[in-house]
Amino acid sequence: MKKLILFIFLIGIFSCNKQRIEKKEVSNNEKLILEYFEHFNNHDWMKMANMYTETAEFKDPSLGQGIVKQTREQTQKKYSELNGVFPNLNDKVISVYPSGNQHIIVEFISTGTAADKSKFELPICTIFTIIDGKITKDFTYYDNFEN
Repeated sequence: MKKLILFIFLIGIFSCNKQRIEKKEVSNNEKLILEYFEHFNNHDWMKMANMYTETAEFKDPSLGQGIVKQTREQTQKKYSELNGVFPNLNDKVISVYPSGNQHIIVEFISTGTAADKSKFELPICTIFTIIDGKITKDFTYYDNFEN
C-alpha cells in the first residue's frame, strides 16, 4: 500500500512539473529575437535591420573597440557584405535566456562557407536590449582570435 501511495505521489509531482514546463510563456521580447534569427537565416537584412532602433549601440569585435553606434542602413550593409563572403551564412540558436524586462541573452553558433571552400564555425553570445519592441543595444561576444 505504501508503494502504491508513493507511486501515485510521484506521478502527481511529474505531472505538475510537466504542466509547468508546457505552460511556460514566451515573452514578446523572446518572440522578437527568434524572429530576428529567422530574418538572419533567410538573409533578409532589411527586415533584420528594421528590428533595431534608427541608431543602435553595438559591441562587436568586427566593429572595433568599445561601443559603436550604427544606423539601420549600416547594419544592413554590414550583413549584406558578410553574406557576400559567406553565401550560406547561418546562425543556429542554442539557448535563449530572458534577463529582466529588457534583456535577452542568446547563445548561438554561426557558420558559413567562403567561395574558396573555407568554412567557419563560431560560438557566439549576444545580449540584446529591447525597448518598446525595438533592439537598442546588441552586445556580441565571441573569440575573434585565430588558433
